[in-house]
Amino acid sequence: MVSGSLLLCGIDLTVLHVAIPSVSRDLRPDAAQLLWIVDVYSLALAAMLVTCGTLGDRIGRRRMVLSGFSTFGLASAACAFSASTGQLIAARAALGVGAAMIMASTVAIIRVVFTDDRERAFAIGAWTSAHSVGATIGPLVGGLVAERWGWGAVFLVNVPVIIVILIVGARVIPESKNPVPRRWDLASVLLSVTGLGGVLYGLKQAGEHGGVSTAILVTTLGGAVLLYVFVRRQRRRAEPLLDLSLFAERRFTTATVCVIGCFGSYVALLFFFTQWLQQVGGYSPLHAGLSLMPLAAANAIGALTAPWVANRWGNRGALTAALLLFAFAYAVIAAVGDTGRYGLLLPSLLAAGYGAGIVMTLGADSIMSAARPERSGEAAAIQETSFELGAGLGVAVLGTVMAVVYRTGMPPVPGLGPDERVTAGESFAAAEELGSRLPPVTADAVLEAARQAYDRGFAVIAVIATVALVITAALAAVLLRPGKADSA
Repeated sequence: MVSGSLLLCGIDLTVLHVAIPSVSRDLRPDAAQLLWIVDVYSLALAAMLVTCGTLGDRIGRRRMVLSGFSTFGLASAACAFSASTGQLIAARAALGVGAAMIMASTVAIIRVVFTDDRERAFAIGAWTSAHSVGATIGPLVGGLVAERWGWGAVFLVNVPVIIVILIVGARVIPESKNPVPRRWDLASVLLSVTGLGGVLYGLKQAGEHGGVSTAILVTTLGGAVLLYVFVRRQRRRAEPLLDLSLFAERRFTTATVCVIGCFGSYVALLFFFTQWLQQVGGYSPLHAGLSLMPLAAANAIGALTAPWVANRWGNRGALTAALLLFAFAYAVIAAVGDTGRYGLLLPSLLAAGYGAGIVMTLGADSIMSAARPERSGEAAAIQETSFELGAGLGVAVLGTVMAVVYRTGMPPVPGLGPDERVTAGESFAAAEELGSRLPPVTADAVLEAARQAYDRGFAVIAVIATVALVITAALAAVLLRPGKADSA
């Protein structure tokens, strides 16, 4: 049941990707709001994971996970019936909080239920894989549902599933608490959430406006200062919300960076590739979702074969090679740059999925192996947070780049006034909406210009992801020296 709930959380991470064009047409969000709709879920999840884990230790994990299911179900209904961009963003944030309550509690419940080390390792592996599989099949689920019933149904399908889980979970999930729980540090929670929100808000606004204003700079620097204060506070407290001393271990830090970089690039590929296929290639939501199935299959195979690859070449060699394979796949996708040549893109999708599957599995294992056994719970919390933070940052950072390149790369269209040029540069959906009010010849020219701008933006972010993955591979090769993670 806990793996099923994580599958649902993973699906909701990416299920909206293929429905974004429909959301854009109905709610008309600007570029920054569109990015918030997509990644506020993963960012809220990442920001609240450790907090919910600590709170669950105090009030009881069964109570926390059932409350999480309830929150997730209510937030899903709120997302489905959102009538404005602001409502959808708020509902998606609540969805992320509910998912954090579920994830933080289920991993603790697994550690309580499975007392045998080998059984517990298998259970945590299945738990982690369920989330990754859910994230990968999310676009297909979204495409199937959105094409038939609209984007709101993408969220509404969660509700009956949650009702069943609540009924079963109330009967089968055992209650457990930490007899000596850590203090719940509200100040640290506020510092981390507000700081991360400030930095990302500034980043998204800079992308939307194509520059940095005083307000954007103040917001970004203010968020960075709050994050700095958060780090200082964690180092000074006897019972920190997030034990940063774990990062003193070089292999732990490097493995965490590998997970963040890989999963961020992977989720960004899921998101932007589906948008590229739909907006530039004219794919339907279902067709776009089906086009990602080879990526999903290869990712699952990579995760399954990762232990064999590590046994043959060691964790460091396997991680480095898999990251380079992922980077090469991204580079080929950028070089092909044509939605009409899916046959040429297919091998790259298979390579990207396989490489990412290996990195996610071995990276998570390296994080846990680098920490001492008595600190496995804290290491698990950081491992879970790194996946969600990577997902949020990947879409946020590359989405900001996409917004800037799209805005600045929009070719001039004869016959458009200054205000219309600004509107067409806001987003692809804005260009489509503008085209519906223009004469046919001008409308076609606007849409072609928008496709060229989005095409260029996708190529740029693919190159950036390639470079980031190569740098991450270099870090893995240099810093993940042989140790217990490699000799296990």
